[in-house]
Amino acid sequence: MRLCINIDHVATLREARGGLEPDPVAAAQLCELAGADGIVCHLREDRRHINDRDLRILRETIKTKLDLEMSAVDEIVSIALDTLPELATLVPERRQELTTEGGLDVKGNMHHLRKVVQRLQERDIQVSLFIDPIPEQIESSREVGADKIELHTGAYANARTEEQQREMLTVIRTSAQMARELGLGVNAGHGLNYLNIVPLRNVNDIDEVSIGHAVITRAVFVGLDRAVKEMLKQIR
Repeated sequence: MRLCINIDHVATLREARGGLEPDPVAAAQLCELAGADGIVCHLREDRRHINDRDLRILRETIKTKLDLEMSAVDEIVSIALDTLPELATLVPERRQELTTEGGLDVKGNMHHLRKVVQRLQERDIQVSLFIDPIPEQIESSREVGADKIELHTGAYANARTEEQQREMLTVIRTSAQMARELGLGVNAGHGLNYLNIVPLRNVNDIDEVSIGHAVITRAVFVGLDRAVKEMLKQIR
C-alpha cells in the first residue's frame, strides 16, 4: 500500500494569516524526503487553500507523483491539461463545505464525466473518481472510462463503535474487490488517521491511500518528517 500526503492543510494554515508561510511546496518536499509515494493537492474553484502558484511550482519540483484533486468544471480541467499531473482525481465540490463531504455522483453525471475523463486521458493524465463505496457508482466509473477510483472512507473513519467500523471495513473490502475485478485501480481516502489505517492496510485490493489532516496535525507536535515516517510505519 502506497502513501500519498495531501498538503492542502498546510495551505489552509498559510491562508489563515494571508501571508506566505507555511509554504505547501516546502511541505511537499519534506514529505517526499520522508518517504511519501506522492503528493496530493486540491485546487478548488474558490482557491481557499492551494492556489495556482502552488500548483505550478509543485509540478516543477515534485519528484514522486502529483495527484491533482479537482472538480470537473472547464476552468479547472483546462488548468489540469496545462499542468499535466500524473493523476487527476475528480471530486464533488460545494462552496460552503469545509471539506469534501461525499463521493462523486458518477451515475448521475455520466455524459459529462465521460467527456472530462477522455480529455484528460488524451494528455496522458490518469483519471481517478472519488466515490462512495457503492456498487452502481463503481460500475459507472468503469463505464465512463476512469483508470481508478478513490473510495471515500469517511463513513469508516467516522464509525462510533467497533462493530460499525467492522461493517464499513467489509463494505470497503467488497467495493475494492469489485473495482479490481472490473479492471480499475483502487485508492482510498478521507478521515484516515494513525489508528484507523491499521485495519485498512489489510485490504489487499487498495493500492494507495491519501492522507492529509492527520499527518499535518501530527506534524505540529513532532515535525513533518517524523509524522510522515510514523504513518508509513503504520501502513507498512
